[in-house]
Amino acid sequence: MRDNPGAARLLRPLCSTQQNIVVTLLTLMTQESSEASSGVAVLDRAFALLGAFAPEDERLTLTELSRRTGLYKSTVLRLLGALESGGFIRKWDDGLYGIGPAPVRLAAIYQRSLRIDSIVEPLLRELSAELGETASFYVRSGDRRMVLSRVEPSRAVRVSIRVGEAFDVQLGASGKVLLAFSEGDPAHETVRARLWATSFGERDRETAAASVPVFGAQGELRGALTVSGPLSRLGEAAAIRAALLALMDRARRATAEFGGNPALYAASRQALLAEGLLPDESSPNGFTKIESKHQFD
Repeated sequence: MRDNPGAARLLRPLCSTQQNIVVTLLTLMTQESSEASSGVAVLDRAFALLGAFAPEDERLTLTELSRRTGLYKSTVLRLLGALESGGFIRKWDDGLYGIGPAPVRLAAIYQRSLRIDSIVEPLLRELSAELGETASFYVRSGDRRMVLSRVEPSRAVRVSIRVGEAFDVQLGASGKVLLAFSEGDPAHETVRARLWATSFGERDRETAAASVPVFGAQGELRGALTVSGPLSRLGEAAAIRAALLALMDRARRATAEFGGNPALYAASRQALLAEGLLPDESSPNGFTKIESKHQFD
């Protein structure tokens, strides 16, 4: 950069993370220009390389990265060098490669932009404490649904997921919500109309879940607030209805905090209440009526 005064002037007002990104992009463009590749193609390769790491992968070999991306080892090696210089990749002493610190900083910025810490996480703690199940917040990432935040109960038998873990968006209650409010497919019209979705044994045959959308100031989808638990507990109609009512309340509050319209949930909540399964302390089982879980599918 000392030989490029223009680039130096560009970098001066940027923070360290932004500088790392610019330096990495410039390095990638320079290295790949000999192959007559467009800038977009170079970035696609770099993103594919970063995307090759799964949550359970601490370190990968050059050969494995080449296999997962379908890129030649020579290309992977050049990309790794550029990404390493920007802090996106770390090369360990044993010759293996892992994710570097730069994505962690970017993830922190992303979470702050969504105000997860101040809005969603307290609501997840409330949900988990009230229902005794795992509460989570999902966002869509292409054909995957990613866990952005989660709180698990202390009980031994529970659904355990990790922040950053991603699942097929076509499966599960949160996937139905994310698809319903990010696509216009008529197949998801029911979810759009009632503002909730459930799943019973879809991703995992022993797991049940309920999910409700959270909206932003412009009515845009911010994510899916979700409760999941063992099918033996959450698969009962009483439990899933209680989860949906609790989710509606927290989604309404989260939407209000994000600047959205909390009144969106009023009709859906009333519809749930009118269907006859109400929390009732005077009832022996805690509810006024028990219905089949299949009506929630």
